[in-house]
Amino acid sequence: MKPAGSLSALGAAVLCAMPAVADAPDGRAMYQMYCAACHGADLEGAPDWRLPGPDGRLPAPPHDETGHTWHHGDRFLTDYVMRGGQAVLDDLGVAWDSGMPAFGDILTEAEITAILDYIKSRWPAEIREIQSRMSEAESGTP
Repeated sequence: MKPAGSLSALGAAVLCAMPAVADAPDGRAMYQMYCAACHGADLEGAPDWRLPGPDGRLPAPPHDETGHTWHHGDRFLTDYVMRGGQAVLDDLGVAWDSGMPAFGDILTEAEITAILDYIKSRWPAEIREIQSRMSEAESGTP
């Protein structure tokens, strides 16, 4: 009989082959560190986010279901975070003054994905499904 707590060779091999969860970025913690100051600790957005501030820019919108984040696919959202809002909007020919800074020199794509996954985890199932379809349409996946 084996001592309690020992692993079989197969069990040890399975554990060694599993990805290290500790190495996965913590989307909630990263959101709090990089996004919450502007978009709110609970994804609620800045107060009066629909009204331009003194600089003419709209304050940071919410990332919960009341905002418009879910109206965009993952590729667009990742690009927006990586390059900043203005660069993306300029490339699209959209005449809009975005205050969203670029985080591409600060966050990796995996970290941005973890943040977006955290944001999406807070949405109702119906909203997650709509956003998922938008992401599929972006990538051409049926």
